Amino acid sequence: MAAGDASHNRSTRPGTEGRTDHWDAHPLALTDAGRVRLATTTAARTGVHAGMPVAQARAKCAALTLLPWDAARITREIARASAAFLAASPQVVPVRAHPGVWWVGAGGFDRIGGERQLATTLLTLARVWHPQARVAVADACVTAQAATWSTRTLQGPLHVAPGGDRDYLSRVPITLLAMDEDLREALVALGLRTVGAFATLDPLEVERRWGPDGLAAWRLARGDDPRRATLARSDDPRAVTHELATASPTMEPVLFLVRASLDHLVRALAADGLAAAAVTLTLRLEDGRRVTREARPARPMARVVPLFERCRALLDTWTVESPIAGVEIRITDTTPSSAEQGDLLAPTWRDPAAADAALARLRNTLGAGAVVRPTLRDSHAPERAGGWEEVEEAAHATPTDVLGARGTSGGVAVLAARLLESPEPITITTDKRGTPLQMFWRARRLALTRVHGPERLSGEWWHAASFAREYWRCESEELGQDLLLYRDAGGWRLHGWYD
Repeated sequence: MAAGDASHNRSTRPGTEGRTDHWDAHPLALTDAGRVRLATTTAARTGVHAGMPVAQARAKCAALTLLPWDAARITREIARASAAFLAASPQVVPVRAHPGVWWVGAGGFDRIGGERQLATTLLTLARVWHPQARVAVADACVTAQAATWSTRTLQGPLHVAPGGDRDYLSRVPITLLAMDEDLREALVALGLRTVGAFATLDPLEVERRWGPDGLAAWRLARGDDPRRATLARSDDPRAVTHELATASPTMEPVLFLVRASLDHLVRALAADGLAAAAVTLTLRLEDGRRVTREARPARPMARVVPLFERCRALLDTWTVESPIAGVEIRITDTTPSSAEQGDLLAPTWRDPAAADAALARLRNTLGAGAVVRPTLRDSHAPERAGGWEEVEEAAHATPTDVLGARGTSGGVAVLAARLLESPEPITITTDKRGTPLQMFWRARRLALTRVHGPERLSGEWWHAASFAREYWRCESEELGQDLLLYRDAGGWRLHGWYD
């Protein structure tokens, strides 16, 4: 792995003497389009390297196991590792041409143990993925990356003294300097086997022979590396920007980075006594376009999980027309934090932020308008006396809102009315006084007992759907429910039941 800023760079990479049960201890290679894309250290010792044809790689190592290059899975794992390293530094860059290598910014840590403490933290995090991960610290990314190949990094982070990059690089083999393979072969053919020997060449002669690419490599050989760890910027305390190692057609890698970024941003908000009222997500697409959406919680909060659930609900329904190359997470609106606290001894207390996060997940899974609650309406018609309204946020519940055991509230049984979407026609047998005795419904004959009625309801004459009905409430022992019937000008109908 490598980390870099204007002062020092840190590099971390998998080690070469791993445990025997680790994948790096086996001759493995990832292949793509008939060529080796990446090889383990064990395979590299036999001469297998990236860019080599598969047939040639098999000739070098008979025991070589070939696996297909899975770009989506590798992008996801790089994003997971990047998110983990954000816990140590807000500047983390996966090196595009070298999967498994990161540059991490090492400036501004004087108050919390300095770069040595940061390097130790990074090594601990990196060894979750590889037992012999390596960390090196230097002024320039090129130096830090080259230093990770030193066997000294097996014992702990290697620190190149400030200002000592050029001197360190002078002893490094030319194979560790990033350059075109043809240029490397030409330099080796000329007897230039170290970076220092290459750095002594005249720059005009280098440019004349090998052009701009040769001159860029020569500058790297002298420790002149303009690259910096800017995957996540800390210049704006309310925003974090990420570049993906490879463009992703799915949101999965983005979710890892959003979660880690919110950890960083919310900690800063809490330290300032603020809560986030709005989070803006901006996706940079591979075709150069930028698209932005806002996640605004029902109430400001300074907690990571509810904010992340809001962002995840937004991302899960976000369709993009091009692979995602980068993402920016920005807190665009803040308010002073609320002083409300939960009471562990109060069983009726609920966390509104957690409830809001759960509602956001339900909306995302079931669709807009899926989270509703019943509400009363001003009408005497049963089907119009109530309705559903969408729930935007969780309300504060009181003890009187909570139903007791077995569907009771305050010791009184509560029956729920189940109305049919459309009342169904039925045939009723009545006595001489018009009281229902039997009901024929859906090819069934049901005896009616404990008949109560009639209750005559009418109204809303000013609407086209005015009504005038005679309601009866009857018990059906066969169904075990109270049925709600009515008769109007169109005949008898079953409106619903109570349970």
